[in-house]
Amino acid sequence: MLLCLFLTQPSPVFGGIESKLSKKIGENDAVLLANPSGKILFSKNGSKRRVPASTLKIFTALFALETLGPDFRFQTEFYLDKSSNLIIKGYGDPLMVSEAVKEIAETLKEKISTYNDLVLDDSYFTTPLTIPGVTASLQPYDAPNGALCVNFNTVFFKRKKNGTYISAEPQTPLLPFVMKKAKASKLKKGRIIFSQKRHEITLYAGHLFRHFLSKAGVAQKGQIRLGKAPRGTDRLIYRHRSRYRLEEIVSRLMEHSNNFTANQILIAAGAKIAKPPGTLDKGVQEAKHFAEETLGLDNLSIAEGSGISRENRISANTMLTLLKAFESYRHLLRYEDGIFYKTGTLYGISTRAGYIEHRDGRLFPFVVFFNTRGRSAEKLISDIVGLVQASN
Repeated sequence: MLLCLFLTQPSPVFGGIESKLSKKIGENDAVLLANPSGKILFSKNGSKRRVPASTLKIFTALFALETLGPDFRFQTEFYLDKSSNLIIKGYGDPLMVSEAVKEIAETLKEKISTYNDLVLDDSYFTTPLTIPGVTASLQPYDAPNGALCVNFNTVFFKRKKNGTYISAEPQTPLLPFVMKKAKASKLKKGRIIFSQKRHEITLYAGHLFRHFLSKAGVAQKGQIRLGKAPRGTDRLIYRHRSRYRLEEIVSRLMEHSNNFTANQILIAAGAKIAKPPGTLDKGVQEAKHFAEETLGLDNLSIAEGSGISRENRISANTMLTLLKAFESYRHLLRYEDGIFYKTGTLYGISTRAGYIEHRDGRLFPFVVFFNTRGRSAEKLISDIVGLVQASN
């Protein structure tokens, strides 16, 4: 079904509120408000493409939900080869965290008591994955993507008064593999961000799996190394399905605005359509195709799925169409003071998009794209709410 939104001219002024609103919007900004049927109540620069920042995650989530399905669960496979090597094949699970690794280890101990090498297969996504806008910082929003990752490719640590380093998260050990990076950071407390250089993110996953396997009583005799599965003689001994459905992953994505998760689901959705290995380009191209064929949109400029790149450009009119298509998933957004919303922030960029709930329960989609340094999307919301309450 083609979900085009037919836009009309803005409605007459609501007691001067529109004039007040317009004065707060610069030429580099775009703001739009529509009623539940899609009729535009207010618009300034609605057709001009602006940097959406993290409000782009609404589009990424919609594409992934419609492609993979709300009930989709990421899988991770475990094989044993003829040499008793344990092989882990990742498929991009963004919520493979310490608690999940521990549970997997407890399950595997019922199937094996020992293994030789721990072989890591991250081939479902191409490597390395370069995401426009991601830099080599120590910030979690710059964590790299991959098919076999744990803990969002980060470790939170702190240094005690005696100079020793410990994990700042009780569920995650501070492994020898990461100690050198912790010391090199010279931080008293902070996060280590693993990189794709020398397959660091995949190897960290291997070290964490080995730790929890050892704690569960499964002994290793060999080394940790990269490899591929399955081969003809490999035996699948366990297929782990994430405890989280995609809807739940998206809900967490919207709550924490996690860039890593956004691009994981974008690449996974692209791989399903265009076949593996998953690449950023496949994810972006298939998302654009979805926008064109399903939503009737051909004016999106998308570089990646999280909104971290300033190369992303969409108009407020386009975001309105996306919001109408996303409406049935609105419960996955943050909800506060009668507003379902997603925020976005980059240096000099402040954005917000979502739905204002009218006192009678109707939903009024709104878009605020401030691309002017110093302007705050949040400060404009009360004026937009005023427009909604003044409408019939």
